[in-house]
Amino acid sequence: MLLLSKISLTQFKNYQFTAFNFTERVIGICGLNGKGKTNLLDAVYYCCFTKSYFTKIDGLNMQFGSDGFRIEANTKPPPPPPAGGGTKHSEDRKGDEIICIFRGAGKKEILLNGVAHTKLSEHIGKFPAVMIAPDDISLITEGSEERRRFMDTVLSQMDAVYLQQLMIYNKVLQQRNSLLKSFAEQGKTDWQLLEVLDEQLTAPGNFIFAKRKTFTEALIPLVQQFYSRIADNDEVITLQYDSRLHNSSFYDLLNNYRQKDFAAQRSNAGIHKDDINFQLNGQVFKTTASQGQRKSLLFALKLAEFEMLKENKGFAPLLLLDDVFEKLDDNRMQQLLHWVCNENSGQVLITDTHKERLQEAFEKLNTAYQIIEL
Repeated sequence: MLLLSKISLTQFKNYQFTAFNFTERVIGICGLNGKGKTNLLDAVYYCCFTKSYFTKIDGLNMQFGSDGFRIEANTKPPPPPPAGGGTKHSEDRKGDEIICIFRGAGKKEILLNGVAHTKLSEHIGKFPAVMIAPDDISLITEGSEERRRFMDTVLSQMDAVYLQQLMIYNKVLQQRNSLLKSFAEQGKTDWQLLEVLDEQLTAPGNFIFAKRKTFTEALIPLVQQFYSRIADNDEVITLQYDSRLHNSSFYDLLNNYRQKDFAAQRSNAGIHKDDINFQLNGQVFKTTASQGQRKSLLFALKLAEFEMLKENKGFAPLLLLDDVFEKLDDNRMQQLLHWVCNENSGQVLITDTHKERLQEAFEKLNTAYQIIEL
């Protein structure tokens, strides 16, 4: 089980210097809008992913007028092994210290137990987490990029090789797109160099496709299970991994789209065009689903992500729920909270504007909890 015991924020967003101690597994964070509830969750997320959930630009995470920020988080030591089930003495078992430092001008450092990572990617997956925030409905309603990001976020935490292959693919893809653009700008082509880049795309592309295919096959029954529970009805949700590689080799795919790529000055085929298609009772989900159904599917996807990470890691990841009371009706909310607080063994941080609403919800669940007021 992954349990945070403390987090300290220095010049991070609206926090000058503030420390929070976490004493329970279930934690409610309350306060008016603008007090920093979401920023606190984002700081926790940053310690897990070396980046913000909401922006790719680290400079936007600095307190106004500052020249950097620092986040320090501590985890509780894992529980001792069962009698006769381990060789390590409990007094030797320690928690972890995560320090994230951004000094401005793109200079970032992530330290784990005092040792700096040589590559930020080394940190991904060590402290798995699942975040659910207000704008996440875009995972259901917006373009395919959101659903590819969803797959990549989960798989990168589960498989370090996947993350490395994805980084390789994206780097080569960028080079290929730059080359295609240069063809148009310079009025001449270098098909031999394009062939080389196509070959470099093929191996990571095939690897990512295979991993995504296996991932979505495991995802489907979990999403169906959670959707049925949250929505509390017999609606049928189906998912399908959409990729042109189902019907073509990667090399043939690139070759068939070559003239289109040349005209468009970008790569039009590959795993960077993959998607997940959703259906509700046999109909396209986007065009038929209500707001409640969309929210139910969003939570089903995120809880399925949680379960897959738990199975892969052998312990429950952190679950960060931002402003969820505004997303679901009372019945769906009750179903969700019962699962995340009572049936889930991991630590959960939930934000809300109303202290009384959090307390009432936790009291109904008859679970130990902590309330942090901002």
